[in-house]
Amino acid sequence: MTGLSSYHGATADAYDAVAVPYAELPRDDLNTLPLDRAVLAAFAEAVRAAGCGPVAELGCGPGPVTAHLRDLGLHVFGVDLSPVMIDLARETYPDLRFEVGSMDALDLGDGRLQGVVSWYSIIHAPPQDVPAYFAEFHRVLVPDGTLLLAFFESEGEPTTAFDHKVTTAYRWPIDDLAGLAGAAGFTEVGRMLREPCEGERFRRGHLLMRAGK
Repeated sequence: MTGLSSYHGATADAYDAVAVPYAELPRDDLNTLPLDRAVLAAFAEAVRAAGCGPVAELGCGPGPVTAHLRDLGLHVFGVDLSPVMIDLARETYPDLRFEVGSMDALDLGDGRLQGVVSWYSIIHAPPQDVPAYFAEFHRVLVPDGTLLLAFFESEGEPTTAFDHKVTTAYRWPIDDLAGLAGAAGFTEVGRMLREPCEGERFRRGHLLMRAGK
């Protein structure tokens, strides 16, 4: 992939550098997170109800959430900035499609997807760039397509950078992120906030959105 901005290049390089140990982390994390599984199940049900069109997990890393969505009956593929992460995903899940790409410049035509999942991936986007990400998500979704966001919630604070283990990331007020998605043409369907589990530092936010026509 060529023509990356300095931010995209730095993010890709950071994840390339940690891809192997990252992929070796336990892949059954969702088994201990019933609320997270419930949000993913609600997303999958919405996609299936609309005809089960194609779904992209954007920022898929080594692919475990993509595989979970497949197991929920979705026709899903993964996209990630990191070529090493994509190589690991292809090796681990050879039955699934994975591509190197950027969430804000997808190699897809307008209205090609029934669903988009950004599972803790938009967290690395500089706040001023997030509206462009939402505009791209809206572009590639069919009317009434479904978007699921997972992110670190700021717990009453403004949007704040923090020391993510890989590269700079941001915690967001859930209302602010919902507002930016709304400005890009999304309508909120539901939200879920959960407190950090053992070993986690921050509250987790989840937004289920529907693309306007």
